[in-house]
Amino acid sequence: MTPMLEPEYIGFLQELKETILRSRYQAAKLVNRELILLYFQTGKKLSEKINAHKWGAKVIDNISNDLQRELPGLRGFSVTNLKKMRHFYETYSFFEISPSSTAQFETSIKPSSTVQFKLSVKAIHNVTKVSNYPLGIPVTEAIQILETSEFIDKFLSISFTHHILLLSKIKSWDELFFYVSKTLENQWSVSILQYHIESALFAKQGKLLNNFNERLPEKVYPHALQAFKEEYLFDFLNIQAEDEQDERVFETEIVRNIKQFILSIGKEFTFMGNQYRLVVNGDEFFIDLLFYHRGLQCMIAFELKTGKFKPEYAGKLNFYLNALDEYVKLPHENTSIGIILCKEKNDTVVEFAFKTIDKPMGVATYKFTTELPEQYKKYLPNSEDLRKLM
Repeated sequence: MTPMLEPEYIGFLQELKETILRSRYQAAKLVNRELILLYFQTGKKLSEKINAHKWGAKVIDNISNDLQRELPGLRGFSVTNLKKMRHFYETYSFFEISPSSTAQFETSIKPSSTVQFKLSVKAIHNVTKVSNYPLGIPVTEAIQILETSEFIDKFLSISFTHHILLLSKIKSWDELFFYVSKTLENQWSVSILQYHIESALFAKQGKLLNNFNERLPEKVYPHALQAFKEEYLFDFLNIQAEDEQDERVFETEIVRNIKQFILSIGKEFTFMGNQYRLVVNGDEFFIDLLFYHRGLQCMIAFELKTGKFKPEYAGKLNFYLNALDEYVKLPHENTSIGIILCKEKNDTVVEFAFKTIDKPMGVATYKFTTELPEQYKKYLPNSEDLRKLM
């Protein structure tokens, strides 16, 4: 007998239909949270029923088609989305989540109870590890993070599309929680979240080579450290290989794409200008890019270098920062910070160059494209070959 004719299948289809109908009204009021709960519950039902009755993978096609016939105009329950819901549940199967009739949710780290509208993590002995997911750490470790990160509330506050992107890209729980928190904190769209994942924000934030600890007030230092990355991905810049050594071309492209540049360097940056003019005792000097950071309450000067870091860059930027603090900084603002953006750097050379610098600065690198994995390079033409073909 095919699954579609089994009483179990018919009853299951009716149960899904009723769950969807009950949730529609709540989804209008609590759109995102209710949808996340609905998709989680749907994934749970799919996973448990398919596993229990050993229905093949094709049954999801039948379920989707039958739901569309039973509920004409139903959106969001395509075959692809149902598979994502199942994967979504199996990833977070240590959660017990039920649709709620209010915007209030309870959270607890203890065995689940029969109380309705409760969010909880299943008893540790009931679940040993995350199912079908490359994070692959024991749930006990995830629970320790949940207890300190208020993750459940955050989990329900980002869209299902955000969740699916994270499931496809992220490889550790720490990294997952980091991007969920950053998405909420900065109100990232899916495309911006994808950009930050691809530019490895998790691995690079807070690792900028700098002298902030010695040159910034204690209350400013930790926030400054988190405001900058070790490396930036500028894949939105249209710079050809022959232009990569031209710093003015680099600067012009950044200014032309200033919105994307600000999104790539972080939040709370306000653009003050390029080739920002400073006059010191009648002599003119020009800063490549000048920003103001609202959170840090200070000016941020960027110097652009298309080659490798050289010690003299630090001395020049130190001069600019002194001039900014003397002639531009307002009394209530913090000391200006400088960032040298260069193609590459030698960490030891940077550390020696910073030894006699009295202003806070850091050195970051950039790249224009993500690197192709080594195993594919031998099969595909490089960018220069493609340019010649075109």
